Amino acid sequence: GAPAQVVAISRGPTITQFGVEPLFLESRGGVRTRVRVSKIASLADDLALALAAPRIRIQAPVPGHSYVGIEVPNDEMSRVALRDILEGEVFKNFRKPLAFALGRDVAGLPSIASIESMPHLLIAGTTGSGKSVCVNSILTCMLLYHTPDDLRVVLVDPKRVELTGYNGVPHLLGPVVVEMERVIGALQWITREMDKRYHLFAQAGSRNIVDYNAKMKLQGQKKLPFLMIVIDELADLMMIAPEETERTITRLAQLARATGIHMILATQRPSVDVVTGLIKANFPARIAFAVASNTDSRVILDQPGAERLLGRGDMLYQSPDAPAPVRLQGVFVSDGEIHKLVDYWRDQAGNTNPYVAAGGAPRETIPDNVPLKQAPLWEETKKINGDPLFDDAVAIVRKEGKGSVSMLQRRLRIGYTRASRLMDTMEDKKIVGPPEGATQMRQVLDYGDVPPPQGGESK
Repeated sequence: GAPAQVVAISRGPTITQFGVEPLFLESRGGVRTRVRVSKIASLADDLALALAAPRIRIQAPVPGHSYVGIEVPNDEMSRVALRDILEGEVFKNFRKPLAFALGRDVAGLPSIASIESMPHLLIAGTTGSGKSVCVNSILTCMLLYHTPDDLRVVLVDPKRVELTGYNGVPHLLGPVVVEMERVIGALQWITREMDKRYHLFAQAGSRNIVDYNAKMKLQGQKKLPFLMIVIDELADLMMIAPEETERTITRLAQLARATGIHMILATQRPSVDVVTGLIKANFPARIAFAVASNTDSRVILDQPGAERLLGRGDMLYQSPDAPAPVRLQGVFVSDGEIHKLVDYWRDQAGNTNPYVAAGGAPRETIPDNVPLKQAPLWEETKKINGDPLFDDAVAIVRKEGKGSVSMLQRRLRIGYTRASRLMDTMEDKKIVGPPEGATQMRQVLDYGDVPPPQGGESK
């Protein structure tokens, strides 16, 4: 057995934490030894069986205390309303910029964080764990307390259902990006914006955006807004262009903080090919919702535990300056509340499409309910909406006189999906013909300036 005594009880919205202090075992020789913490931690499944609990998590030990925390699910989960925390004294007295409400801890106390001090956030969790609600609650806090002059946002939503409802909000630099081919263009635009801001800081002799804005205010000039990028599904982006995505995100994560640019990445597949070592190293702040296995938990938090969470907003939050993750029940914001907030900002945004260029000539219209000031980023992503390897792929098939998906996979070292998309694009542009026979080889129709080869590579 493992003798112990309960020395503390903390009841939160989702779980009750029992603080258990290990007692001593006395051997036949009269030697007293304290029960090892690892012994108590190994009894999680036995305790769950004895208490008829679905899952039990043991925190051994609880940081700052001399006891082990045994977290038992409550019979009923209490909802943590976003409004209750925002109207509380803790949030009102929180002075850091870009603040948002995370939830309540195991003692029921509110937890507040700031994107500015993180400076980037990584969120992971399976379907139904509360990941998307968390992203929406962060955006809601930002829209509630910041004007478009203070904060601008870029949203990426390949699933087309989570963030598209924010279209028309004046904080957006462009319409919500739903086509994965345009995401790289948006990230490259943000990288150039970062470099531009560093150039402005150098001219003004400023170290960061706060210092720069303070000087601009004294001179009566316009300040720079903070810029936040939210990518709702990182896995889709890593599947299409892994090298370009990792390189761009890593560079932004390493350099963008001083310029006031911050990122939030969310994924429901926290595997090592999605959350790579380079990406994870530059995202010290992480939130793990319920995941499928302790392997996924280790990828996101570098330790197990998230596989024992209960879902529906139950999370582990790893702060950049905390020794261990903290268990919280995330805040909840309803669709109705989000719609009211979005409608308010849309009313403030003014006119929408169609818009006209400065020279008076009509340009391609952007989606409905999108303010005119969002045109620049939309145009930028339109310019860079193709695969960066497209020109290389065209050069390969023209040189060989024919092409196939497997040929592009070998030559460009890419996956089947991306290679197939490149071939389809070339067919749409009449560069190659349709696939022929069992080999699915395509003949080149348009050689451009390249002379037809004497012989080609076989599949």
